[in-house]
Amino acid sequence: MKLKASFILFLCLGLSAFAQENLTYQKPSKSILDLADFERAPSVSMDTKKEYMLLTYRNTYKTLDDLNQEEMRLGGLRINPVTNISSTVTYINNLKIRKINAKNETQVSGLPENPRISNLSWSPNETKIAFSHTTATGVELWVIDVATAKATKLTAANVNANLGNPFSWFKDNESILVKMLPKNRAALLDAKKDLPLGPIISNADGSKSQNRTYQDLLKNKNDEANFENIITSELYKVNINGATTLFKSADMYAGEDFSPDGNYLMVTTIEKPFSYIVPLNRFPSKTVVYDKEGKMVKTVNEVPLFEIMPKGFMATRTGKRSMNWRSDKPATLSFVEALDQGDPANKVDFRDEISLWNAPFDATPTSMMKTKQRYGGIIWGNETTAIVVDQWYDTRNTKTYLINPSDANQAPKVISDRNSQDIYSDPGNFETIKNQYGKRVLAIENNNLFLIGAGFTKNGQFPFIDEFNLKTLKTKRLYTSTYKDKKEDLLSIEDFKKGTVLVQIQSKNDYPNYYFRNIKQNNKLTPITNFQNPFESIKNVSKEVIKYKRKDGVELSGTLYLPAGYDKVKKEKLPLLIWAYPAEYKDKNSAGQSSQNPNEFTFPYYGSFVYWVTKGYVVLDDAAFPIIGEGTTEPNDNFISQLVDNAEAAINAVDALGYINKKKVAIGGHSYGAFMTANLLTHSNLFACGIARSGAYNRTLTPFGFQSEQRNYWEVPQVYNTMSPFMNADKMKTPLLLVHGEADNNPGTFTLQTERYFQALKGLGAPARMVILPKESHGYVAKENILHLLWEQDQFLEKYLKN
Repeated sequence: MKLKASFILFLCLGLSAFAQENLTYQKPSKSILDLADFERAPSVSMDTKKEYMLLTYRNTYKTLDDLNQEEMRLGGLRINPVTNISSTVTYINNLKIRKINAKNETQVSGLPENPRISNLSWSPNETKIAFSHTTATGVELWVIDVATAKATKLTAANVNANLGNPFSWFKDNESILVKMLPKNRAALLDAKKDLPLGPIISNADGSKSQNRTYQDLLKNKNDEANFENIITSELYKVNINGATTLFKSADMYAGEDFSPDGNYLMVTTIEKPFSYIVPLNRFPSKTVVYDKEGKMVKTVNEVPLFEIMPKGFMATRTGKRSMNWRSDKPATLSFVEALDQGDPANKVDFRDEISLWNAPFDATPTSMMKTKQRYGGIIWGNETTAIVVDQWYDTRNTKTYLINPSDANQAPKVISDRNSQDIYSDPGNFETIKNQYGKRVLAIENNNLFLIGAGFTKNGQFPFIDEFNLKTLKTKRLYTSTYKDKKEDLLSIEDFKKGTVLVQIQSKNDYPNYYFRNIKQNNKLTPITNFQNPFESIKNVSKEVIKYKRKDGVELSGTLYLPAGYDKVKKEKLPLLIWAYPAEYKDKNSAGQSSQNPNEFTFPYYGSFVYWVTKGYVVLDDAAFPIIGEGTTEPNDNFISQLVDNAEAAINAVDALGYINKKKVAIGGHSYGAFMTANLLTHSNLFACGIARSGAYNRTLTPFGFQSEQRNYWEVPQVYNTMSPFMNADKMKTPLLLVHGEADNNPGTFTLQTERYFQALKGLGAPARMVILPKESHGYVAKENILHLLWEQDQFLEKYLKN
């Protein structure tokens, strides 16, 4: 009897220890709910002439029902096999058009009932806008006449949007190239019903390859068959009057791109064999150029399956890559080829070569330029002017060159050579305009280019416009924003002669709105939009960017929020919430620079702690957590000690202001910020509790690199093990709220990471709570889940921090 009684007691204790909490969806307290449950302002898209703007409206959140749809996860895709579009699409539910010089917008008429709109695309002459509408059974193609603001349906619900945007405009503005489901499409295989014909087998041939831990990969022959089925389309030419003609027969079309003059079409198809260890962007592919009637001109590229890649972020595949039409020519392709076999470890004088190839591609491609670092992009200008960028991650170096694309013998001129992380030295981005082909090219006026810069400085943010002279290679400042109580974003120069610039202006209480600024007429402002602040309840909250130093002298910063009405003289000691995300740097100077602007509109969202300023907490948002590895030292060699130093500096800085109780501090973060949080609770006594969302906690499960770590586990096992909270779970004694989406799609942050970490913490007696949000991916979107998340965090903080 004693044995039986003991067994029953053990069973009862076991059930108590592992029982799940039966809890329905909850909502947070009123002050948080009032901020979280708001109506989103529309997004704005303008034509290049700035005559019309399209206003797009969508719900603030998705619903759980939106996520509760059929889904297939194949080759890195997540698609709805019923509707044939990505299951992660966020739909627009209304469209309005407004002449920019008018006061009121016009409701687009003729829209489908209960619209689910995506893939908006202006026609080349910007008189029409194509869009897709997802019905219960599939995707339709629609078009809007901009002048009349009237929408018309062009196709039935047979458009194939499984690989993204399913259509491209022909140059004539009257026809659209559309991917459609094949008429004889076979039924999808059901893995539960269709028995496999054999085992799943993969081989390793001895070649080394460091692949990240990708999600949603193909797993078996059924997956292969279904993948081929969902991405196979027929290409149709659809006229805006509704006439439809077959353009190309069924194939696995992955991309279609018309030449600038519209006479050629470059089409890329996915080929076999498929892979079980890499996603579809590394499957074999073939690129063929056709004329505008669909007649084959030339096969211009064939890429084999590349599962094997050299180590390092600067590694790339061999063969032609980055193949695109040259924007300033009628029909010329540019492409890049690695000169180092794609291996950063190889010592070579030049890493990449850029070549040009004129249609109809009878002649051999010609070399235009060789880059000393890895090719990073090109902005075409005209016959004699283009901008090329190369870069090297290990040194964080980026160089910008001015070249003459017509003369390969003319040496490129280095016009910028800088640390890519040094934001204070950023010269800005070159301004572009649409040319005669409707493609964006460098804006060239009187032998000058133009740069628009974000304008970060040690004294704050002051965006600027510079004129860059092509002969002297010197810049002249045309405009600097001088706001100290607002934030101004310079979006584009609309008229170079008149000095008209499109800008967006905001403050911590003023919602971002669009204006025209005339920099040649006393900087005159003309308002375009008038969106209102939906968060009036926090307009009196104190907000400032504070700067402080880590004990090794590194400059840090964060945005500090104090509750409305907080008395800075009496200085009541309040609990502190810190939200952060670690960032890796190669030098202390760059790590100490700040991109925070106290005049940025305060937009509370679930990705921060700002809501809790309404509940009597002090909040330090976006606190700087640099991880620095100078010279041959890698940042992660001292990851833990730097994390702790960052946290200690942040707490001491706010404490020095007299606002907080140092014994009541919580830390939180999402993804790599969750990883940070778990490590801080494990390796320091600075915090009363922490909140970690959608993180990875066992780095041996990401053995071929993670975040900015290029070394593999077997090279530096001590780094991986030391950095893994799972490996140090026995040291964790601080209350931790773990949250994860049930369907995380981010490489490395499998939901299993949280489940196994929680299991370890629970088994070792640590105070932890795990919340798995149904149907959610790496970022959370369903209203029910987000409101419940806020409730969970609120309850947790009230229990373990405030009280």
